[in-house]
Amino acid sequence: MMISTKMSLLQHVCSIPLARAVRPRSFSVSVSASASATTAPSRNLTVSSPSSSSSRAPHVDPRVLLGMSEQELQQLAVDFGQQRYRGKQLHHLIYKRKAKEIQDFSHLPQAFRNDLMEAGWRIGRSPIYHTVTAADGTVKLLIKLEDNRLIETVGIPAEDENGSMRLTACVSSQVGCPLRCSFCATGKGGYSRNLQRHEIVEQVLAIEDIFKHRVKNVVFMGMGEPMLNFKSVLDAHRCLNKDVQIGQRMITISTVGVPNTIKKLASHKLQSTLAVSLHAPNQELREMIVPSAKSYPLDAIMKDCRDYFAETSRRVSFEYVLLAGVNDSVEQAVELAELLHEWGRGYHVNLIPFNPIEGSEYRRPYKKSVLAFVGALEARKITVSIRQTRGLDASAACGQLRNSFQKNPLLTESDGEQSQSNVAVVC
Repeated sequence: MMISTKMSLLQHVCSIPLARAVRPRSFSVSVSASASATTAPSRNLTVSSPSSSSSRAPHVDPRVLLGMSEQELQQLAVDFGQQRYRGKQLHHLIYKRKAKEIQDFSHLPQAFRNDLMEAGWRIGRSPIYHTVTAADGTVKLLIKLEDNRLIETVGIPAEDENGSMRLTACVSSQVGCPLRCSFCATGKGGYSRNLQRHEIVEQVLAIEDIFKHRVKNVVFMGMGEPMLNFKSVLDAHRCLNKDVQIGQRMITISTVGVPNTIKKLASHKLQSTLAVSLHAPNQELREMIVPSAKSYPLDAIMKDCRDYFAETSRRVSFEYVLLAGVNDSVEQAVELAELLHEWGRGYHVNLIPFNPIEGSEYRRPYKKSVLAFVGALEARKITVSIRQTRGLDASAACGQLRNSFQKNPLLTESDGEQSQSNVAVVC
């Protein structure tokens, strides 16, 4: 059990009357959204920059049930004067039945439900604000968080070799992204804060609700840099594995590279895939495409990837967005192969032809160029794949997690006081 969770339990373990005295915190942004997963009307809003405190949200809300383990829920039940098996019932209702409100816990005594609500506890499920479905079946959801901001998550259905549906959830780890990679739509929309544990987990449950099907794969490749929200991502990973019951090998954590975090992740010895966004075969070009690369030289990130493989025995996958005339030449493919061979074996390259976004000068390479790049890598014994473009017409493909709300900066508390209408803000 995490230290912060233990501390939150101590807040109500002393007595039920003390717990009942606690009420949920209020927010300055006024909304009129119901808790049900319904689609609300959208409207554009001109807003201003966020305060610096907006990015310092705790990684766990102390009174949210979603994200808690079965053991923690059992202890919670005992703290409220209930039998331990009530905690197992809570676990089943949250993760199997996917209940959205405590009053939906029909299997629990009404008095217990009332005690939970009076003490300020909630499940932590958010309403779906908008849904976009692409022609290929990919679905992008805008989920409205409690502070009235939006995050995006994508459900990607595919057929496996047996003809059964394999459903992948692409989840966000932050509201927006602070790294501003030059080709990525998300960074152009600004950054607000890290997501809490339950706000990551609920994205997977929302995808399952929409598709009426279990998610088999989870990729942390949505909005945000997962390694800048390390604690929440690890806690959400544990919950998805242990509580939602998605295998570790079916989970991928992506990063553009944050100093010291690959080493830190290796120490946890997860059996999940690490995907590193490389995008260039040399430091100079990488700094142009990924500005944050200045603080994490290519040699350092490659050394950390080599050490990660030695520590975990898990192959590292390198993501490489192909930008026409920038990093897609055969010569650059040869340079990339030499770089990978210099730093070890067992690497895999995942090529991603650029998905056009509004306002970008980059272009998608022709198929001929992509195949030539692949051929140059394969000729040098580099394992390579080309990511299939999905959800392009829904702006849901990789690098396109942006919508009309993201064209403006963030809503501040003073701005929120000026409008009482039913609006939502994304950043």
